[in-house]
Formats: sequence, C-alpha cells, structure tokens
Amino acid sequence: MIGYLSGKIISSKPTRLLLDVNGVGYVINISINTFEKITDKQTASLFIYTSVKEDSISLFGFFTESEKEMFELLISVNGIGPKLALSVLSGIQIGDLRNAINTGDVSRIVSIPGIGRKTAERLVLELKTKVDKISGEGETEIPFSIKNEAVAALTTLGYNAKLAEKCVRDLLTAEPNAALEELIKKALSKLNN
Repeated sequence: MIGYLSGKIISSKPTRLLLDVNGVGYVINISINTFEKITDKQTASLFIYTSVKEDSISLFGFFTESEKEMFELLISVNGIGPKLALSVLSGIQIGDLRNAINTGDVSRIVSIPGIGRKTAERLVLELKTKVDKISGEGETEIPFSIKNEAVAALTTLGYNAKLAEKCVRDLLTAEPNAALEELIKKALSKLNN
C-alpha cells in the first residue's frame, strides 16, 4: 500500500494531480484545499490513501497528515465513499469541519455540496467523539466567529461563498488579529481587483 509520495508535478487540476515519482506517473485525486497549497509549485509531497476495489485502485493525496486523517474518518461513516469524502474536504477547511461536528452544527455541514441533512446528522453522531483525535499540525487556527461573520457579510453582498471564504481565510492567516470591519474592507478590495 502506498502511504506517501514525493515527486515532480507534471500536471494539476483542482481535483486531480499527475505526479512523476522517479519516472513513474501517479494519478492522484486531491481536494481543492490541497490543490491551493501546491499551486505554483514544481514538486509536491503528499500523504496518500490507497483505495482498492475489485475493478480499480485509486490514490487520494493530501498536503497534511491531518487532512488524510479526516478523510479516513469520513469514509468510516456509512454512506460516505472516497469521492464524497474528498468533496467534503474540498468544501470546508478541516478546522471548520471539526468545529461543526463538535458543536453539532448540521446546517454548516449541509452547506457542503453533496451532503444532505441525514448524512450531516450521521457525520455528527458518528464522528463527534473522534474528530478531536485529529492533529492540527499545519493549520493556523482562525477565530471562527470573525471568519463566519466576514464571509456572511460578503455573501450577503453577492460574492460567491467559496471565493469569499478563501479570501477571508487568506487575510486572517496573514493577519490573525484583524478586526471585523478591517477584514471586510480588505476582502472587498481583494475581491474587486
């Protein structure tokens, strides 16, 4: 079983990567969060989950070990396969997902494309006691309420939720103690350029 690959990026798309490892090309399914972290890089090192089925072998790659651990937790839930788990990780940051599961915020989980109410409730029920075991290495903890308020303000103004969330997250990573008003002003400036 393959657990880790490091090599030269031949081509990459938001959900798929072709990685050359010593002359062998591996097609690896990735989340949008991993894609954002490897964009503009020549090489990549990814933690790998190998999915073996009767008719196929698929590789799923993650920039951080905590993202791989969350993926493994997600596929342990009945009704969630590797593709849906990858979609979940593309639609929400690990810290936000962990927080939503811990607090039982079903509406936040339902906002992820491909997740219905029953699946969201099952996620909360089955993973509530398990998500705290996932290490947070490689993540910068962003104040949840400030981020949510800023994203809500931007989406109310008509901006795409995914773009607004990425913009706010980037701004908060650069300046973690930003005030809400300042954060929204900078996000508006960034989104309008």
